[in-house]
Amino acid sequence: MRKFLIRRFFSSIVALLGVTIIVFVLSRQVGDPVALLVSDGGYGLSDEAWAAQRAKLNLDKPIPIQYTLWLADVLKGDLGHDLSDGYPVTRKIGEKIPNTLRLAIVSWIVATCVGIPLGVISAVKRGTFIDYLARSFAVLGITLPAFYVAIMGILIFAVKFAWVPVAGTGEGFAWKHYVLPVMTLSWGAAAGYTRLTRSAMLEVLDSEYVRLARAKGVSYRGVIWKHALRNSLIVPFTVSALLLAGFITGTVIVEVVFAWPGLGRLAVEAVTNNNLNLVVGTTLMFAFVFVLINFLVDIGYVFIDPRIRLN
Repeated sequence: MRKFLIRRFFSSIVALLGVTIIVFVLSRQVGDPVALLVSDGGYGLSDEAWAAQRAKLNLDKPIPIQYTLWLADVLKGDLGHDLSDGYPVTRKIGEKIPNTLRLAIVSWIVATCVGIPLGVISAVKRGTFIDYLARSFAVLGITLPAFYVAIMGILIFAVKFAWVPVAGTGEGFAWKHYVLPVMTLSWGAAAGYTRLTRSAMLEVLDSEYVRLARAKGVSYRGVIWKHALRNSLIVPFTVSALLLAGFITGTVIVEVVFAWPGLGRLAVEAVTNNNLNLVVGTTLMFAFVFVLINFLVDIGYVFIDPRIRLN
């Protein structure tokens, strides 16, 4: 177990280093770094001032040294300043993370608690009205675009009935502000859970060891929730981790429609405004989240399915 964890940890570090190399190289290929990293775009600078800026940004050094110095700043949490207002990029990202985390975790919990049990019930009750109802829920959740669900949710629940606010986060944990964004995010995710769990459960329920458990007198509930479900969780567990990573890195449509100040909206604004430091910062943040969650998923596999070998 220890060797497995150490191996996975170092492979994650290698993946993160690869991401930093790719991000660094691309940031140097989009144009002259001085013109991109100087707040006024470098207009009006004399040749001497231009050379001074290049020296200040370490652009007069060889590429490997530039990367080493840049990586050292990144490891210290120094991602530069926002080119639009001079605000530190690290602090700006840090201010958006709590909003994104709250929305992501709530949406993920709702989607998981709805989708997986619904998939299990659909598989157990296959061919019945409940099965068709669950499958209809899944089909609608997958096919309806998120922006359509968001707009219709606003029209029905915020405009017509005035049950919940249209946009914003509110103060503290104002649960009414979470209803529409969470519904929009979690429906599609729960639909995916339902389809994957149903397919995995149907395959497991027809296996020999499930029939043997029934023949030995194991209770019906025990067969379903202990034997069948545990062996069906590998695919939903993997999707669950990827969904959580996607929610944390920000869902742009939801954040834009509901004016939610999160990481996804920040990243889009950075790209739109050609704000290189902010683009680099958000990209590195997204990469770190995905690598970290993939590392946790690899660890979780061992506890979910003991058939998975550690070496």
